[in-house]
Amino acid sequence: MARRISRREFLNQAVAAGVGAGAMSSLWQTLAWANQTGDQPYLIGCYTRPWAQYDYRVALDAIAEAGYRYVGLMTTKSASGLVISVSTTPDEAGRIAEEIKKRDLKVVSVYGGDIPVGKSLEAGIEGLRRLIDNCAACGTMNLLMGGIGDPKLYEPYYKAIAECCDYAAEKGMGISVKPHGGLNATGPQCRKTVEFVGHKNFGIWYDPGNIFYYSDGKLNPVDDAPSVDGLVVGMSVKDFKPPKNVDVTPGTGMVDFPAVFARLQAGGFKKGALVVECLDPNDLP
Repeated sequence: MARRISRREFLNQAVAAGVGAGAMSSLWQTLAWANQTGDQPYLIGCYTRPWAQYDYRVALDAIAEAGYRYVGLMTTKSASGLVISVSTTPDEAGRIAEEIKKRDLKVVSVYGGDIPVGKSLEAGIEGLRRLIDNCAACGTMNLLMGGIGDPKLYEPYYKAIAECCDYAAEKGMGISVKPHGGLNATGPQCRKTVEFVGHKNFGIWYDPGNIFYYSDGKLNPVDDAPSVDGLVVGMSVKDFKPPKNVDVTPGTGMVDFPAVFARLQAGGFKKGALVVECLDPNDLP
């Protein structure tokens, strides 16, 4: 029977394996194009997703040890599979906030999963407001939505978001949608959702790896990026390798990050968060 390793043992192994030195230093090189002007308008962070099979505190430790100041909350080992979700209680959100504060990290993005819009529009709005409250407890800058794949729920889903944009703004955060398959797999589809919501507090969190992934490698994000001009508020730094793999350390796959970033900058993305979402599992112990 395999022995369970402690959080500290895992972190020590991660650093020894290169997460704190080799793999992460290659990420810094990949992201060097972001803050070339010297005034650092981009906040470079890392999501919890690479450590999703462990408690979220493992991810926080590894991210802080790797030198990041900014973190994105996403998947983790929990009942919901997420650090923060609609089902998170206020007490749980408060404890998570304390763990983040202990490590001197700032939350720039939270992916909180689905909202119960399938029950009713009202349930979707109530769930989203609860999710916003949980995110506010952690002090996040942006709530990342995954979109919806069911055409019947498209309007209720985005109506719920529209109804909550002002509430999120009052809590000091924006809301965004990313390319995530289904009805929001490409830049033009994401633009359509933003236009449907029609609120300045709702934008696009670009994901070049997903542009490749959901098109089976056929749509290059360099070509897709101009379709989101003026709407991008952040980016998941995610790479891709065929046939269907995004568990890739950025800079080692098909995404031409400098070219994608140049197109996004030309379209008005002059500041915001750039958050590493995935790493090659071989870069973890």
